Amino acid sequence: MAAAVRTVSTTTKDNNLKEHKNKNNVVDQCEEHDADDDNKCCETEKELDLGPLVSLKEHLEKDKDDESLRKWKEQLLGNVDVSAVGESKDPEVKIVRLSITSPDRDEDIILPIPFTTEPKKTLFVLKEGSKFRMKFTFTVSNNIVSGLKYTNVVWKAGVRVDSRNRMCGTFSPQLEPYAYELEEETTPTGIFARGTYASRTKFIDDDRKCYLDVSYHFEIRKTWGGK
Repeated sequence: MAAAVRTVSTTTKDNNLKEHKNKNNVVDQCEEHDADDDNKCCETEKELDLGPLVSLKEHLEKDKDDESLRKWKEQLLGNVDVSAVGESKDPEVKIVRLSITSPDRDEDIILPIPFTTEPKKTLFVLKEGSKFRMKFTFTVSNNIVSGLKYTNVVWKAGVRVDSRNRMCGTFSPQLEPYAYELEEETTPTGIFARGTYASRTKFIDDDRKCYLDVSYHFEIRKTWGGK
């Protein structure tokens, strides 16, 4: 589907990197390490060198006289209203809902958007040894978003304890929001696992355009609601 929007070629990218540490401010440290992580990915993986973006309307009009190609492109676009396609070349992705589900809970934990900006304030609590999944809902408009990726980095007491990168895929514009669920995880257990964590979550695409970039704190406790 991405091939219907632009030409993709593969190149290899090499960078020399240094890891920066700042134990005085965990959230600031998140920003430094996360930038490092992005560059390290470029070292070990082949990065897509994307051609110029083209609006959906322009692409559709290129082959408007070829009925088979026109129908194929419209099929790729799914539920998008082709007659209402605009001139914008940039896709727009809006994260409308983030939630955490667990078989140990009757209700999901709903994370507020936008996130709180109060320093050190706990956004949510997880029970030690519990299984949970992160779910998010998002909308896509204007153009196809190519290679939407979820990244999450977690620190405890200034030390990085977890880093995840998940390629979600390529999505065409549509009226209804998309729903995506990540793989199940299990929180650690024990006295050293309990406490406050700092985390940074980002949603970016192949063009390195960022649609959500939030830093926050959460806790792991003995129970969901208590110490």
